[in-house]
Amino acid sequence: MNDMTAHPAARARAGRPTRQQAEARHTELLEVALDHFLDRGYEAATIEAIASAVGMTKRTVYGLYADKPALFHAAVHRAIERYAITEERIGATDCGDLEQTLRNIARLRIDLVASPQGMKLQRIINTESYRFPEIFNEVYELGALPTIQFLAQLLSRESDAGGLAIEDPAKAANVFMSMVVSGPVRIIVSGNPLSQGEIDERIAFAVRLFLNGARPR
Repeated sequence: MNDMTAHPAARARAGRPTRQQAEARHTELLEVALDHFLDRGYEAATIEAIASAVGMTKRTVYGLYADKPALFHAAVHRAIERYAITEERIGATDCGDLEQTLRNIARLRIDLVASPQGMKLQRIINTESYRFPEIFNEVYELGALPTIQFLAQLLSRESDAGGLAIEDPAKAANVFMSMVVSGPVRIIVSGNPLSQGEIDERIAFAVRLFLNGARPR
């Protein structure tokens, strides 16, 4: 009896993917699914087409996710987690100068949205958040909220020192994001690219306007 017939269990184990390989395949599935949902829209996307594109059987995909909504949410959730900025990167925007720090914060957020992954995620949110409102909440909590909390602390600190006169730093932080960040983001996501100089000019103007309204009278 040769080794090939003597050890069928060993042969089965040899053909089984490692944990790292399985995780890599799972990641690939979520990335392909996100692209598929984006390209075709949620309604037209199918588990069959996604499985075929990633080289999996439909049965394998259903073994991981019970249905299309579950796969969609998992793909978007992973994209949101990758989209989130670490506290260290947010904290690194504080250079000791308030106006420049505010510019740094705005630039960090806008550059994130303008990245390929950020653009993809924003398009998904814009088209499908009415169907899955939870993804809007997740992108706010994981993506925007840490920056807003940091900004609120910064504005509170500056108000305590007398440089600003802000009664509600959390509300002011949200207003800042809407006033300084959202405008350029909407333009970029709509498919109208802005040059680096145009972005910097818009940020500088909006930050000065915000600070002029926030300083003591």
